[in-house]
Amino acid sequence: MENQKVQKTQCDVRTDLNLLLECLKFQMDCPMSQKEALITIYSICQQNSEASEYLREIGGLMFINDLAKSSIYCIVKEAALFTLGIIIESNVYCQQTLCTPALFEDLISFLMNKDSGVNLKRMSVYVILVLVSNNKNGQTYVRETGCIGLLLQLFRTALSISEINLSDENINQCYQLWSSVCSTLCACVNNPQNEDNQNICCSVFSYAKEWLESCTEPEIVRPICSFVGLTVANNSYVQKYFASVRGLDTLAKVLTKLLRNSYGSHSSTKLAVVVTKTLDACIANDSNMGVVLAKYHTVSELLKLLPNDTLDTGEKISIILTIGHCTEVCEENQYELLNNNGLPLMIQVLTESQDEELNKAATFVLQNCKQMTEQLSLKINENSLNVNSAEELEADTQRRERTLQDYWKKAKEILHRINLIEKEHDEQRVQRKIFVDRSSEVSTEASKYHEMNTNEPKNQMERTYRVHCPQLICKSNDWILAPSANSLSLQNEILKTMNPVNASTGHSEQDNVPCSTELQTDSVLQSHSINEKNTCGKKQSVQVSLPSEQLFKQPAKILRNLKQACISDQHSSYADITKGKKSILITSSSLRTADLRCLGCTAQGQSFNSKTFSKMLQTCPYLCDCHRVILEAEKRYKKELRKLTVCNNSSSAAYKKILLTPVNKGRLHGETSTFQRRKENFQSK
Repeated sequence: MENQKVQKTQCDVRTDLNLLLECLKFQMDCPMSQKEALITIYSICQQNSEASEYLREIGGLMFINDLAKSSIYCIVKEAALFTLGIIIESNVYCQQTLCTPALFEDLISFLMNKDSGVNLKRMSVYVILVLVSNNKNGQTYVRETGCIGLLLQLFRTALSISEINLSDENINQCYQLWSSVCSTLCACVNNPQNEDNQNICCSVFSYAKEWLESCTEPEIVRPICSFVGLTVANNSYVQKYFASVRGLDTLAKVLTKLLRNSYGSHSSTKLAVVVTKTLDACIANDSNMGVVLAKYHTVSELLKLLPNDTLDTGEKISIILTIGHCTEVCEENQYELLNNNGLPLMIQVLTESQDEELNKAATFVLQNCKQMTEQLSLKINENSLNVNSAEELEADTQRRERTLQDYWKKAKEILHRINLIEKEHDEQRVQRKIFVDRSSEVSTEASKYHEMNTNEPKNQMERTYRVHCPQLICKSNDWILAPSANSLSLQNEILKTMNPVNASTGHSEQDNVPCSTELQTDSVLQSHSINEKNTCGKKQSVQVSLPSEQLFKQPAKILRNLKQACISDQHSSYADITKGKKSILITSSSLRTADLRCLGCTAQGQSFNSKTFSKMLQTCPYLCDCHRVILEAEKRYKKELRKLTVCNNSSSAAYKKILLTPVNKGRLHGETSTFQRRKENFQSK
């Protein structure tokens, strides 16, 4: 019975289609009758593939196509195009039959005709849509015929950005045309994906960005997001181009704005999901572009959107996949995921959801962050300290400036001290130079005096003696004796002049008596100091000469006195020398030694003990012979005392060992006696 009913229904449909087709053919002068017949035909063929196929078989499809091109009535053309679209959409064979370059050219003519109304253009765009949907040939024809360029022009001009008032009927019709163009462009680039058409359609991205920046109404945002998302899908070149025109920045701003308005608004929440899907399509093939979204905190905004109860499973999957692509290679986005409790939220999705696709999406996010979780956790504290970075930077700059000023002040003080020290050293060098110059003047005057008296035989002995003997300097009417630096090396010539016979003898004896000669000469000079006192007032430095009678009459006596002085007691000689030197002003190097006396000599009359006096001598950079001998003797004493202490410690260890280990009493007595003997010997030294 049922099969009979189906067959009867099919038979009735075919009968109706035949009658309607006849009506179209015989009502050419009545556009309203043709329009009503066309409306009846598309109502029968809508979602009825068999009826559409039968209409194609009886030639009704091609008749309606010809009617759309040839009719002079606009309402007939609009109805015919709409009916063609319904038939093509319901039956793939009808689509293949009508998908020809000729039909695309006819549709282009409708769109370009200035007399065509908005509704006719809309019906033409609809036919293009059904021809290219799921049809690779249709996508090719729409590009080769230039139809896609015309569609892009309609996308730019069909609707004005400043006139978005959908309550107005005329504006609403323009909006319907613009929306149909967006849908047709989406079909031209996707399902199947057509990279050539995608590369062409990316030329209107700048206009799409302007639309999104100026309006966030769902009627505008949804078509544009669908067009952008399908155009950039799986096309790295188009994705980079969209990012280059700052399309990602615009989408991120729109998402932030929608999420702020989504609290209590269901439509804003749904629209935010649409924008999220578009963002995901823009960065899916190149996750490096997710860095652009970091400055807009997109990940944190998506984490706020995810727990919304109004979202279904598919929408949550889209949000989680977008988070996964954002955090795949971008550390900033990974930090936001951790800092906004994203990981616990992903784990919660895994534990609570039973949907396999949703669990895969959450696992994808966790795997992206697995490798860098530890590194980012260390950076959380660092980034949290930079919340008030501007104020902290200013305060730090001020602290550094104050520190730098303190450093400059200290540096200036140090430089001032260095200048004072250099000045003192310069003054000391000048004083030394003046002293050396005066010494050289004295030597020059002595050499002049020597030249003046070289021809006098009587003064020959006096000259020789004067050259090799100490010099006299007159200061404040007092005579002070200063020994010549070369007196020791030239005493042989003095002895040869006094007694050539005993020259060799004097030479051998002279090597041991350098100090005695000075003493003997000192005693002789003192006897003549009174006679030469007046001469001192005329010259600063005068050389004292002995009478030639004394020098030649008693040479043996002088040598004998020298020899006796050398043999005399060393302590008395040292005392006499020290006593004589108290009245001597030493020139040249001797004067320098007098100026740099040791601390032991200058500390007379002060209270010291052996410990403090020894420390004072150790701090002195130069010592006299007496105190140097004392310091060296003390060092030797301390060295021996340390050795004794070491021996004492070793003996004590041996004694402890004896207490622990029984030994012979005689051996212990022998070791103790040896230690006491060494101690007594050291103390006797």
